[in-house]
Amino acid sequence: MPLTAYCHLPTAYCYDVAMTNFPPPPPAAANPLRGAQLSFVGVGVMAEAMIAGLLRRQLVTRAQIVGSHPRPARRDELLNQYGVRMVESNAEAARPSDPAAASVVVVAVKPQRVGRVLQEVRETLAPEQLLLSVVAGTRVETIASELNHRAIVRAMPNTPAQIGQGMTAWTATPEVSERQLEAVRALLGALGREMHVENENMIDMATALSATGPTYIFMMMEALVDAGVHMGFSRHVAEELVTQTMLGSVLFARETHKHPAELRNMVTSPGGTSAEAIYQMEKGSLRTVLSKAVYAAYQRAVALGQR
Repeated sequence: MPLTAYCHLPTAYCYDVAMTNFPPPPPAAANPLRGAQLSFVGVGVMAEAMIAGLLRRQLVTRAQIVGSHPRPARRDELLNQYGVRMVESNAEAARPSDPAAASVVVVAVKPQRVGRVLQEVRETLAPEQLLLSVVAGTRVETIASELNHRAIVRAMPNTPAQIGQGMTAWTATPEVSERQLEAVRALLGALGREMHVENENMIDMATALSATGPTYIFMMMEALVDAGVHMGFSRHVAEELVTQTMLGSVLFARETHKHPAELRNMVTSPGGTSAEAIYQMEKGSLRTVLSKAVYAAYQRAVALGQR
């Protein structure tokens, strides 16, 4: 069985230990993760995406990574796929192997399990270790109180991180050192793009805009495909037309650095098809519906953090 058969990520992004066509590693002096221990407490899809990205970019070696998962079958999958050490105990995964080396503990468990998991790692977490949480809705103060630990980063990635095209917003406590901040940038950069925001409220805002964002895009794509089918295209053809149009439009916007309104005006001729389509979308209050959806997601993100 090929090693990629174990991978839970899209096939093109799976890390195969038999591959040899890796990109050249960064210069040692420019790699803030060189020699660091990376402990992944709970290796689900997002933690797996981090591991795959780090190894593909050769920011770390397999020997630098340890992960924990309660199911033996899942541990075997990750060991076979990535060649990293896997253990059952969360406390063992978080324990620093070399007190002199930099160490990052990534907590990537379900929100309903985070309280118990934090209690498990509390006794083994060293003061000099950095804790990076990607747990949705769990606030920094909650983590700090549970662990009696202050060097904490809270990050909110999104699902395109699974193919190295994610957007991750993150914030850090004042106790996080400059060297640790550089390590976080490198680690989260393996998922795509990363952005340091000023305060934790902006994490909730990013949860509504970028982390929930793929939901809005996918629903828009679904609606456009259905419209194509309604006109008479096969679903396969409609999906191809919509997907490439969406991708091309996003890349065009990024390359030109123009405001979306300017780009829209470029393709809107007086009395043309775009003008008619825009009239109907404005008539249906599309902007208002999207704005309300994002704000409702933001309110929900805030509420999750208060539980």
